[in-house]
Amino acid sequence: MTTSAPAAATDPAPPAPAVPLWRSRNFLLLWGGQTVGELGARISGVAVPLLAATTLHASVFQISLLSFLGWLPYLLFSLPAGILADRVDQRKLMIVCDLARMALMLSLPLAALLWELRLWYLYLVVGVCGVFTVLFNVAYKSMLPRLAGPDQLVDANAKIVMSQEFAELIGPTASGLLIGLVGTARTFFSNGLAFLVSAVTLSLLREAPKPAATETSDGGGRVGLRAEMSEGLAFIRSRPILLAILACTATSNFFVIAKSSIEVTFLVRELHASSLAVGLVFSVSAVGGLAVGAVASRLSRRIGTARVIWVAMAVPGPLYALMPLSTPGWGLLLYGFGLAAFSANVGLYNIAATSYQQQVTPAHLLGRVNAAFMWICLGVIPVGALFGGALGSGLGLRTTLWICVLGTWSAALFVVFSPLRTMRDMPAEGTSSP
Repeated sequence: MTTSAPAAATDPAPPAPAVPLWRSRNFLLLWGGQTVGELGARISGVAVPLLAATTLHASVFQISLLSFLGWLPYLLFSLPAGILADRVDQRKLMIVCDLARMALMLSLPLAALLWELRLWYLYLVVGVCGVFTVLFNVAYKSMLPRLAGPDQLVDANAKIVMSQEFAELIGPTASGLLIGLVGTARTFFSNGLAFLVSAVTLSLLREAPKPAATETSDGGGRVGLRAEMSEGLAFIRSRPILLAILACTATSNFFVIAKSSIEVTFLVRELHASSLAVGLVFSVSAVGGLAVGAVASRLSRRIGTARVIWVAMAVPGPLYALMPLSTPGWGLLLYGFGLAAFSANVGLYNIAATSYQQQVTPAHLLGRVNAAFMWICLGVIPVGALFGGALGSGLGLRTTLWICVLGTWSAALFVVFSPLRTMRDMPAEGTSSP
């Protein structure tokens, strides 16, 4: 019979308890900066198409091109951005992106005040801003797991989503008020200020050092650029759950952006909404996501961390029909309620799916896996924007809305008919079947 050594000699010391997120200086700085940055983004999300529609008198298709150009960088630059995020100081990269976006946003009111603002220049600013947004988002998603422990990822992502929904609640209304008070072009001064605040909070952050990357050599001591870019895609292909999430998110994004590309035009030209009313509609829509973000951790535990992904996608779908059913006047609220149902879906789904992705991905691959998701899931968005603009011009805005909301709901099929349907909770890290 063998005897075991005393427990004190063999058992490792229990890990120190993680610092609660409410007391984590680094997480609070990131969260605060993200909240202000998201607020600025929501202000510009209303101001940019309104600037094109009212001041520059753009057509429906020309306005949809703004969405196309804003999202095109995800298709062109996501994979290289993943490599960059895995190689450089992510905090410094995010600061550079914030300062660049601040300068670009401030150039719009300056151009309107000093010269004559043209549509081509608005296209240029939106497109270049999109490049820096890609770099920023890949870096922040890769840095977040170092600021929150594995057991805190759902809570951390929930707080980030709450910030996004809070910005959606306040931003559009603030945008409508600012446009009414100072004019559409001058509203972009607030965007510049938001990006500056985000850069300052990031400069105060002192996050844990990034672990050294584990690279495989191609014989010359370095990994080829193409091989590095494909590593994230290869990892996703080896995980059926990640593949199902990827297909669901990409399909949903395609139809959502097709809807979004004609959304402001529909509200202004079909429902005769003022700029303030447009802002209020988007603010109402944020209530769903904000409420879900506040209880996401509890909902995930009660429903199941795997089951909640397909439930979040499937259950709110019928309420999306309220958007094409909306009418002028008080009927505008129907559009807001339909958007609120979608915001609840997005909030709960993104929290659970992103947390799982961050949990099962090795640290040295996280930037490339995040970039691969963005390349596909957000790369379909510029195509969706053109699809929405072309369909809106050819079939009419309300018919296009019906096609888009039904297409968005259909994305749930990928996760409903996947291994997630027979699971309650996600497997532990590293146990997802290859």
